[in-house]
Amino acid sequence: MPTSPAPAPTVPAHVLPHRTPAQLLVVARQGLAEAARTRPDGLRYAAAHLAALRAAAALLAARARPAPTRRNRITSVWVLLAAVAPELDEWATYFAAGASKRAAAEAGIPRVVTAREADDLLRAAEQFVTVVETALGLTHQPTLDGLHRSARLGGSDAVPGAAAA
Repeated sequence: MPTSPAPAPTVPAHVLPHRTPAQLLVVARQGLAEAARTRPDGLRYAAAHLAALRAAAALLAARARPAPTRRNRITSVWVLLAAVAPELDEWATYFAAGASKRAAAEAGIPRVVTAREADDLLRAAEQFVTVVETALGLTHQPTLDGLHRSARLGGSDAVPGAAAA
């Protein structure tokens, strides 16, 4: 007897993005490019983290269906991502751990992140966006500039899913 596919997970309707997954991934890629051009470490970290957030939102937009809920409950995109895409739980945990540093960097607190932390997060965000694109069946053609920058930044083995990406 064939089994029917599991219903799409539900998330509060007010947290679902108003853009398509493809639009969100374009914005995520633009955020990665902006982060790569940004010199202050904190701002580079924040831009990379926001790019990852947009990629997570793309996955939510594609896989979740809205559920009516009360608006007064604040829900993290990373918590929702882990519920909608359990296979990306490790990524969700990784980026959730950096949310407070991103907020501090955006607030202008000096030296909240090091250059290494900003570069590591940028590499992780690039990998995560690629993972989301693959999960959604969307492909991205990197520019030559992007390839040169990735080679310049080097690799990191401290990133979730790095071996799989």
